[in-house]
Amino acid sequence: MTTTNDAPIHLVLITGMSGSGKSVALTALEDVGFYCVDNLPPELLESFIELEQSHKASKVAIAMDVRSAGSLPGLPKRLAQLQQHAQRPVNLTTVFLDATTDTLVRRFSETRRRHPLSIERFNDQHRALTDAIEQERELLAELRDQALVLDTSLIRPTHLRSHIKDLLGTTQAPLTLVFESFAYKRGIPMDADFVFDVRMLANPHYEPHLKPLTGRDGAVAAFLEAQPEVRQMEQQISDFLGHWLPQMLRDHRSYVTVAVGCTGGQHRSVYLVEQLARAFGANWSTRVRHREADSWPTPMVPGV
Repeated sequence: MTTTNDAPIHLVLITGMSGSGKSVALTALEDVGFYCVDNLPPELLESFIELEQSHKASKVAIAMDVRSAGSLPGLPKRLAQLQQHAQRPVNLTTVFLDATTDTLVRRFSETRRRHPLSIERFNDQHRALTDAIEQERELLAELRDQALVLDTSLIRPTHLRSHIKDLLGTTQAPLTLVFESFAYKRGIPMDADFVFDVRMLANPHYEPHLKPLTGRDGAVAAFLEAQPEVRQMEQQISDFLGHWLPQMLRDHRSYVTVAVGCTGGQHRSVYLVEQLARAFGANWSTRVRHREADSWPTPMVPGV
């Protein structure tokens, strides 16, 4: 039996690209009861967690990024050792915030902030911002591969806070399914594990009375449910996920993001995401995001 003294500590590691919104994410976790530390050097990770465990902390969030570039290559090994040798069990979730290079360039240009890799210790004062961003991607590639990835390119800070709270503010299930709708005309989400294109289905956009509605509205749902191809698409996506999700769980995956895209991200993709989340919600922990239906792009202050 787990006692108060050996109850697990929930550790969230926030990392990712400079300017992708890490400070926003850390604030969101602070709002739901996490003890938060920004820019903790990786060398201090084990001793810090030991200290928090002795203080009976249950939820801790730490931001680490390229400012600790010299220590990042050894971070995955440190995290594995921490889970193996900690005084109390550690439930670790690593969240990697990402954005397109164009988005990051725009955010730094708008705020006139300096990218951390343009500083003197890299011996190139005149490095182009895009070169610094690409170098950062290389340095963080291993961490990204092991993390839950959130693409913030088209997400308002308020919606990013909501996503973070929804994903991490509650007790975690062994595997969480994130269903996300999106518009192809604004690009494929960078955080998607699977992408399904449903643009070949009948489009409610061309029905005048349905055009201003979304896939969550009953009239749009009725229109799509009357199309055999829509039901067939939903069944085929369900069959695919139903077959592979148990194997992903055995592979110790914590999150799987399933993106469904149509032209405008308003009708078909929204409807199918809602249907899939409802169907899989009976047996899996599920979350829903509608990139276009729920949010619109606004500048985000870089959090480095």
